[in-house]
Amino acid sequence: MKHNPLRWFMSQTTKDFYDTSTQRSQHTFSKFLHGYIYARFPYLYIGIGKGDHPWRKRAEPLISLWGKLNPPRHTPRREHAVDLPSHTHADEYHGKAIPLQTAKQLVSIKEAIHIEDLEQVIPYTQARAIILQNPDHIAVLECPCRAYVENPCLPMDVCLIVGEPFASFMVEHQPQKSRWITQAEAIRILEAEDQRGHVHHAFFKEAMLGRFYAICNCCDCCCGAMMYHKQGVPMLASSGYLAQIDHDRCLQCGNCHETCQFGALDFSDQGENQVDTTLCMGCGICISKCDQAALSLVLAPEKGQPLEIA
Repeated sequence: MKHNPLRWFMSQTTKDFYDTSTQRSQHTFSKFLHGYIYARFPYLYIGIGKGDHPWRKRAEPLISLWGKLNPPRHTPRREHAVDLPSHTHADEYHGKAIPLQTAKQLVSIKEAIHIEDLEQVIPYTQARAIILQNPDHIAVLECPCRAYVENPCLPMDVCLIVGEPFASFMVEHQPQKSRWITQAEAIRILEAEDQRGHVHHAFFKEAMLGRFYAICNCCDCCCGAMMYHKQGVPMLASSGYLAQIDHDRCLQCGNCHETCQFGALDFSDQGENQVDTTLCMGCGICISKCDQAALSLVLAPEKGQPLEIA
């Protein structure tokens, strides 16, 4: 490996991040630098991106210039496919909704995994690999999306950074806002967030070595990805499932409507509970909230393939 002289000035976790990046065929120093800035300063990066950070106004000229140089050409969510770029930042930075059971599987893996291309599962042109090194190395991070919200959802420490070189990098550079946790603790966090009605998303980013690196537990009032997704930037992919209503069990109480972060549950003109399949992401949050067990998840091939770890 040809060593970059800048390595002399890097901490060990940054060296690990850099060395792993250079092993990629798609490696460029600019991609590494992008990933470094994102992971080193997540609160600044995401806060400015959402518009919540106090420095957003200072960064406005640069953001405006970037927008002029790279004008967005939005592709509606229903047309988004692996071979059809959205021409937005979602192509290289996106999440996939996953039911609780899948999220628990991702934090319970015992051995390294190397799945290079999941194009039918992660329907984006970039960043669609699951390459887990030391999968039991998990750090929990205070949510950057909630950091600058006036009345954020609590608790703050709900973002799970999974595997190396990401977990060690985060703990070193965010010692006040992150900590090591066990796989059992990660499961408890996921279960608690599920009870709070927060959606589990597996996140992938091109600058984060083009792979899965985190599970975030998201709410539509704080989450930047959900905010952009509702504005038409396809940052989130369906789980591959849809919610289904058993009308023999359903009491038409409407309690499930409030639990859906995507607004996919409502009454029809005839007063019957229904699922808007264009909005439903198959996250499964509504399932456990129905006392009548009238809701379930069913496979929906038109929504893509589920993320499954054998």
